[in-house]
Amino acid sequence: MDQTKLEQVTGILAESRKELAQRIIGQDAMINGLLMSLIAGGHALLEGVPGLAKTLAVKSLAELTGLSFKRIQFTPDLLPADVTGTLIWDQKSLSFSVRRGPLFANLILADEINRAPAKVQSALLEAMEEKQVTIGEESLPLPDPFFVLATQNPIEHEGTYPLPEAELDRFLLKLVVPYPSREEEQEIVRLSHRNSGVSETSQKLKPLLGKNALARIREAADEVRLDDALVNYIVALVSASRPQERSKRGSRDDFYRYLSFGASPRASIALHRCSRIQALFSGRDYVIPEDIKAVAPAVLRHRLVLSYEAEADNVDADALINRMLALVPLP
Repeated sequence: MDQTKLEQVTGILAESRKELAQRIIGQDAMINGLLMSLIAGGHALLEGVPGLAKTLAVKSLAELTGLSFKRIQFTPDLLPADVTGTLIWDQKSLSFSVRRGPLFANLILADEINRAPAKVQSALLEAMEEKQVTIGEESLPLPDPFFVLATQNPIEHEGTYPLPEAELDRFLLKLVVPYPSREEEQEIVRLSHRNSGVSETSQKLKPLLGKNALARIREAADEVRLDDALVNYIVALVSASRPQERSKRGSRDDFYRYLSFGASPRASIALHRCSRIQALFSGRDYVIPEDIKAVAPAVLRHRLVLSYEAEADNVDADALINRMLALVPLP
């Protein structure tokens, strides 16, 4: 990749962050994760307590791209047809016609996705993987590009339904949204006071990441160099998450008792794709091991199935990922 193209792409990304910073204070990891999902063409799951600007961040990203946007509020009484659409009887033509649901948009915000039962969540499986929806006997393609950005609240359990592993694996990244620092929260309060009485939509963001700009950034990401030794490192890291590797690594790797199932090759593909974009974020046209380590938690944390022993010992996926990063030798 020539230097001019690299500077142009990194300039667009810097301007995009600057635009989002007008509404989102702090939360750099969430913003980078959303941009990474957008560039990689994958879906993202945002997990955090209420009030951390998850929904605002997704709506702002949609405005930044200029793509069509739909928000679906997931509730326990939602039906699959409310998401995908359904067949309706046309009395004039004496035939059924398709009424498309809100899923037919470029960017979908699935708000509080874990509040809907499994039959509604499963309505997203075909859409997220195949980029199409089957209604009746007809398979309808979804708009291109198509992204699902879902949010979930980790502290409420009554009236919620855990996402099945098959659906979790279809998310490219799982982003954990933390509380802001004290300084960031002070700035949030000041910004809220300055904007009191001013609607969100009156402060439009520049559509810097339209289809043409997005295509240019994706082309640049594809040109980022990734050495074969780093591909081997990615595969070794993902393989280390699988319990059957225990016999190969010896008794000192006791974290395997906390794992029931590890990540699939889909995780290796995601690490390969996201590490290139991480290098681009850093203004480089080549990947280094630190890029892979930086994206590993977001790529892997939702793909590990933990054992009951992990829950009993209060061990989470991030702790296991850090252990794997420490054990797998760098190239």
